[in-house]
Amino acid sequence: MEMQNNFSLKNYNTFGIEAKARQFIAVHSVTELKTVLEQNKLEKKFILGGGSNMLLTKDIEALVIHIDLKGKKIIAEDDDFVWVESQAGENWHEFVLWTIDQNFGGLENMSLIPGNVGTTPVQNIGAYGTEIKDTFVSCEALSITNQETKKFIKEECHFGYRESVFKNEAKDKYVITSVVFKLTKRNHKINTSYGDITAELAKNSISEPTLKDVSNAVIAIRQSKLPDPKELGNSGSFFKNPILLKSDFEKIHQQFPEMKYYDISETEVKVPAGWLIEQAGFKGKRFGNAGIHKNQALVLVNYGNATGQEILNISKDIQETILSTFGIQIEAEVNVI
Repeated sequence: MEMQNNFSLKNYNTFGIEAKARQFIAVHSVTELKTVLEQNKLEKKFILGGGSNMLLTKDIEALVIHIDLKGKKIIAEDDDFVWVESQAGENWHEFVLWTIDQNFGGLENMSLIPGNVGTTPVQNIGAYGTEIKDTFVSCEALSITNQETKKFIKEECHFGYRESVFKNEAKDKYVITSVVFKLTKRNHKINTSYGDITAELAKNSISEPTLKDVSNAVIAIRQSKLPDPKELGNSGSFFKNPILLKSDFEKIHQQFPEMKYYDISETEVKVPAGWLIEQAGFKGKRFGNAGIHKNQALVLVNYGNATGQEILNISKDIQETILSTFGIQIEAEVNVI
């Protein structure tokens, strides 16, 4: 471990924003993490994972601790299921591909989502009809204040749409160090309910898809819509899809009958934020060094030297326009620092 001062975080956030950490250290084991926390009790701390779900708008006047814990293993299995534990610093997409190579089912629809395993429960990440909560069993986390290890089972995580206990009651109190998933070994529940996946499989004449087929379809769809952060700085979907009461939505729908929506319960509907942003005329627009991606209106991008504040200003402009045009409030999915 080496403590570094005035450290550039440009390569540690997928937006590629230039911002400095007052102090920076990478930890490669739980023991190292405990040591750093114990030795810096009075320091303000900032926990950094894959840097895929944050927008840096300023330098971080704190000790930035980069969680670089690696390793994955099978911890239990029976004829039908396998329980797999991954350390927090494993790349999420690489972990998903590894599970597919083992013919373990459950994560294939979340292929190519940027970030590391340790931050997936925080957001309850999801894509194409699946979420982390569907396969999540538990995670181990270290208390920042007293370095004690706590196991969070699924029920304690209070998962919701891009929500968890780690964004609310437990925010800034714990560092997730490993996550356990329960995956299928046979009788896989192949989920191709989303039209994009169905169309992609049909294009390749696949009628009985395997886990790998579904993963490949998701990868192809995401690559066609979403820019590679290594080539064009971004953080994936910047906004959550708003969830509205049906009674409120019906009034809006009368005014905008072409508005897309999905029923998610007897009383609620989800409206695609990307559709709202596109209808408001933002898709593909560029404002200096920042803008909205040409293929996916949900994605804000850094064209080279944008500041976090420039991207934040665009996001606020979008939110204000959507509210004034449609009467719908959309929230950022990305954490603004």
